[in-house]
Amino acid sequence: MAAKPKTRNPELIRGVRKLGRSASYHKRGLWAIKQKNGGKFPHHEKALIAAPVPEKAPKFYPADDVKKPLSNTRKPKPTKLRESITPGTVLILLAGRFMGKRVVFLKQLPSGLLLVTGPFKINGVPLRRVNQSFVIGTSTKVDISGVNIDKFDDKYFAKQAEKKKKKTEEQFFEAEKQEKASLPVERKEDQKAIDTPLIKAIESVPDLKYYLGARFSLKDGMKPHELVF
Repeated sequence: MAAKPKTRNPELIRGVRKLGRSASYHKRGLWAIKQKNGGKFPHHEKALIAAPVPEKAPKFYPADDVKKPLSNTRKPKPTKLRESITPGTVLILLAGRFMGKRVVFLKQLPSGLLLVTGPFKINGVPLRRVNQSFVIGTSTKVDISGVNIDKFDDKYFAKQAEKKKKKTEEQFFEAEKQEKASLPVERKEDQKAIDTPLIKAIESVPDLKYYLGARFSLKDGMKPHELVF
């Protein structure tokens, strides 16, 4: 605790000070100030503050309340990557369409998401982005030095915004006949370009291909907190 500041007139007991009013007046030197100013304490007049001019109401104003955007000074910080996740680490997906699948981590994108692949030919997981909160990092690693991943960023996975058109009655009932959006040829070629050198590196390690193709799951009697990945 901080020490209490010393006072010129300490308190002897509760409500009783060491010096009386007269002695305290002389000890503080107030008599000298009063004597210096002709027997009166100096008085300073307060400066006059000009009254604010009322603003005139505008002749036109909107009928509805106009929402003003709130000021946001927050600067986003880059997401910190877990120490257990490095390029080439085999991850286990914990959520989403491919839950339980094992994938190979390629790199971290500027948005903080992880770029992973199955490869697609082994377990059916294509190039995709995942959040590191929904993966488990394992001790298994794959050599990805021969894989070129420079062209992949967040813009690569962005979807093109399409304007919705009003459907007629005939188009509404013929929705089954509409063709599903096919995957662009460029995406298929990019997947092959990534998988070809990656599969060669996987096949050079015994049993690694079967390890990536197997789905992770918990069975009766298994304790997750005691597992070593």
